[in-house]
Amino acid sequence: MTRLPFDPSKMAKKESTEPKGPATLTVSQLATQITAALAAGFKDKVRVVGEVSGFRERTHWYFDLKDTSAIVNCAMFAAAARKARFTPTNGQEVVVTGRIDFYDKQGRVTLIVERIEPVGAGAQDLALKALLEEIRKLGWLEESRKRPIPTFPRRVAIVTSRSGAALQDVLDTMRRRCPAVGIALVDARVQGDGAADEVAAAVRWLGTLHERLQIDAILVTRGGGSKEDLWAFNEKVVAEAIVTCPIPVVAAIGHETDTTIAELVADLRCATPTQAAMRLTPDRAALTEQLDAMAQRMRAVLLRELKDARSRLNSAASRPCLADPSTTVDRERRHLESLAKALRQAGISRLRGASQRMERLAARLEVHKPAAAHARRQTTLATVSARLNAAIRTRLADSDLDALQSRLIRAWATANERAAVRVESLNRQLTAIGPASVLKRGFSYTMRDDGVLVRSVTDARPGDVLNTTVSDGQVKSVVGGAAPAKPPETRKPSRKSTPPDSPQPGPDQMDLFGGNR
Repeated sequence: MTRLPFDPSKMAKKESTEPKGPATLTVSQLATQITAALAAGFKDKVRVVGEVSGFRERTHWYFDLKDTSAIVNCAMFAAAARKARFTPTNGQEVVVTGRIDFYDKQGRVTLIVERIEPVGAGAQDLALKALLEEIRKLGWLEESRKRPIPTFPRRVAIVTSRSGAALQDVLDTMRRRCPAVGIALVDARVQGDGAADEVAAAVRWLGTLHERLQIDAILVTRGGGSKEDLWAFNEKVVAEAIVTCPIPVVAAIGHETDTTIAELVADLRCATPTQAAMRLTPDRAALTEQLDAMAQRMRAVLLRELKDARSRLNSAASRPCLADPSTTVDRERRHLESLAKALRQAGISRLRGASQRMERLAARLEVHKPAAAHARRQTTLATVSARLNAAIRTRLADSDLDALQSRLIRAWATANERAAVRVESLNRQLTAIGPASVLKRGFSYTMRDDGVLVRSVTDARPGDVLNTTVSDGQVKSVVGGAAPAKPPETRKPSRKSTPPDSPQPGPDQMDLFGGNR
């Protein structure tokens, strides 16, 4: 038998007897398995007690929960933190309720806290004390903020449970005391989860619609119970709804020994629901008694007023003027006739005096008439004129006319000679100070072609043509040689210079300094 060639592929593989190692995982796969394991191991929420450490408030709450041998990282989100009744502090022992979560980004196991409570018998008292301090700082407990309760409300709204025993007590009391007051019932839970939100929503709704529903006051009430049963009325949301309500709110929660935040911030706190109903509704019997008493007082007042009026009437009837009116009429008639006679006499006397005064004034006016005054003045003027004419004739007759004429001629000649001498003297003075005389003494004046008088070396430039006037004529000259290539700039004439377009003044027309006369 021939041996076949060796074929390694046909050789039987021996089973490895060495143990297999763990499967290789990525970090993400491991994180997923950890998350799945935690979810399988903690299907329900956990409740853990421990001491708070490293508390940090950054919108959300972050802290560690520890005991003597372990520590757990915790986080409480803002929505859950707002529902907490207190803010934990480091070292405080608390009980937290939440779920276990693995944060794979940081590889950290965290307890997500949904509810936190202080440990100990005074846990609720501690939370209540913290809330009370908060609302005191907000001013919700100030008496000045609270509104008066209406004496006669049109309608009262009751916020409570429809099935509660307190409702029946309130309804019976209000109907018995004053059925005229209307009642509006708003059914709301008064204990357990969600009770505080329902009560607050009911108060806000009634405050918004109180005018349309004609509601003048709100009663928030419930019967007695344990502190846990009444805890809904210790929530801040209920207190805020009561404070912001636009109409008065009366609170009667539990028994007389129970005190809640809602009662403290309410406009009026009553020990029991029955007492609140009595405070909100007037007593029909008491009102009836008041009406009866007022009616009796009004009757007594009317009887007294009637008696006084009758007495005054009898007194007036006993007077003579009212007992026999004709006597009074006759007396008043005689008095009226006397007054009429006196009035007529006074009128006649007044008219006589006025007539006499008018006659005197007429006489005075006649004397001062313009025609009479003019005639008198004409007479006086004629007399004076005649006297003046006579005096003139007499004066002329006594005078020598020839002698007067000779005196007049001599006086005129003398005055004429004096005037001629005066004129000659003035002419000599004028000739002595005139410009012609000045020029004859060797003076001259120089002007540019544009008529500007040259008073300074700055008034003439190289190339300017100058006209120099002397006693017997003018001399032209050019400053500094030939004229410049371009025409000289036009310069503003000086204040006393003659304008270029005006004719050149002669020596006779200029004063000593070259000015025109």
